[in-house]
Amino acid sequence: MKKTVLILFIFALMPTVNAQDKDREAQWERIKALKVAFFTQELNLTEKVAEKFWPVYNAYEKKRYELHERERIDPEKVECINEAEANDLLDEFLTVESEEYKLKKQFFKDMKAIISSKDIIKLQKLEDDFHKKLIKEYRSKKGNRNSSSN
Repeated sequence: MKKTVLILFIFALMPTVNAQDKDREAQWERIKALKVAFFTQELNLTEKVAEKFWPVYNAYEKKRYELHERERIDPEKVECINEAEANDLLDEFLTVESEEYKLKKQFFKDMKAIISSKDIIKLQKLEDDFHKKLIKEYRSKKGNRNSSSN
């Protein structure tokens, strides 16, 4: 759930006007580049290790994103579903959580062939740190826009 909220925050950073799709994609690419630079620096990845690390990490992130897409539901839709549909949705949420656990377990196994277990633990913390920085930047930009429009 926390990761779903993060994904929503990331998308909130991007412009919402359809005409600005290219800007949104550029913003997404900028975030990915910042993440690569941040993780590479903080994990002290050599070029050789980074060449192995990033394909595995990016595949993991993509699969994780796809899992979380299955959990997305429009809050207004919740009011329109019956109890059986709600139960099906809860079952789907649990299935996604179970699949995410399996995905993470495989990710750790794959990463152990590339970086140390200590670095994998550090990576988990770095992901949280990076997400906090994104949210902080978003709030800061939002605050600047609100104060400049007054």
